[in-house]
Amino acid sequence: MKTITENYRWRIVALLFFATTINYIDRQVIGILKPIIAEDLGWTEAGYGYIVSAFQFAYAIGLVLSGWFLDRVGTKIGYTLAIILWSIAGMGHAFARSVFSFGLMRFFLGVGESANFPAAVKTVAEWFPKKERALATGWFNSGSNIGAIAGPLIVTGTALTLGWQWAFILTGALGFIWIIFWIKLYQVPEKHKKLSQTELKYIQSGESQTDDAVKKIKWRDLFKYRPTYAIIASRLVTDWVWWFFLFWTPDYLNKNYGMNIREVVLPLIVIYSAASFGGIGGGWLSSKLISIGKSIGFARKKAILVSAIMVLPLIFISEVENMWLAVVMISIAAAAHQGWASNIFTIVSDIYPKEAVGSMVGLSGFLGSIMGAFAASIIGWVLGTTNSYMFIFIVAGVAYLIAWLILELFIPKVELIKQ
Repeated sequence: MKTITENYRWRIVALLFFATTINYIDRQVIGILKPIIAEDLGWTEAGYGYIVSAFQFAYAIGLVLSGWFLDRVGTKIGYTLAIILWSIAGMGHAFARSVFSFGLMRFFLGVGESANFPAAVKTVAEWFPKKERALATGWFNSGSNIGAIAGPLIVTGTALTLGWQWAFILTGALGFIWIIFWIKLYQVPEKHKKLSQTELKYIQSGESQTDDAVKKIKWRDLFKYRPTYAIIASRLVTDWVWWFFLFWTPDYLNKNYGMNIREVVLPLIVIYSAASFGGIGGGWLSSKLISIGKSIGFARKKAILVSAIMVLPLIFISEVENMWLAVVMISIAAAAHQGWASNIFTIVSDIYPKEAVGSMVGLSGFLGSIMGAFAASIIGWVLGTTNSYMFIFIVAGVAYLIAWLILELFIPKVELIKQ
């Protein structure tokens, strides 16, 4: 029979799932509505590029600031303020008219949205023992895929019925509804009135309680530890691939298989549905291996290796003539990425004290996002030069195996760092 606290923990995961879903819906609105807004306001392609860049760089910078901020004010207050900021910015798009004003709203949206994953990972670390964190992370991370599926349906329906401005207003308002439940429900374990000492010890099981282990680590001190460089390097190698799936899959299907905007909807639903299951599956595999007696390090790395192998077939996708076979290959790769993400996020909470989890997720995410911004320019240059996706898919296909090797070589044992 489940305890009250166990049920409570999974309600928290449900909240993290919905926050992540809203996060992805809000960031997608402008891309979905771009043709309509561009015609209405006379945007140029360069102008739209500036607007997109404003979000990407703000998101990258915000990852560092939000991690630092969350480790100091706590998840309850920090998460609340972040969603207030991104919800106001999301709704503010409805009142923007120039490239500058849209760029300004995108900038604040990026800053606010950057806190979602550091806050969610830190929340899981606060409420789940190590052996259950990967599964919990997989569940909340699957919200990104549900958001990617729901976004086009909600935004398109609202824009066609009420106008594009209302699409921003209604999706932005979703965050304020979420905040009501978050403030009412969430509390850290140490302040939860119904949490017994036995349950608290269970949540903290597998963690060192020595003085050295629980000291707060300053942001600059993260660079003293070898795992920091390994985790950052692994994200530099792989993060851009997910952004590539998000922003270039429709174009790939159009150029290679002649699919129009309406026809591409079903393949996208298939791809992101698979990604959602992949995130949960990657977390389940890791947790299952731990439950049968394998070490945390073995479980995390084995799940990461399986994910890396699943992405490898992408190197052959340029030779595929059947559209649905290509969709299946991308779907498997997207699922593998999310399985990878479930475990790479969890490794951070395995290695670093809770007080430093937000900062480490933010730091690695910042550098991964910066790489994503540069990769976008490189991808555009490659496509413009070669008019082919072959080279890009080959690099994407081997990226995760390279990242696994980095983790294997530089983090031989997954354990809490010692100061």
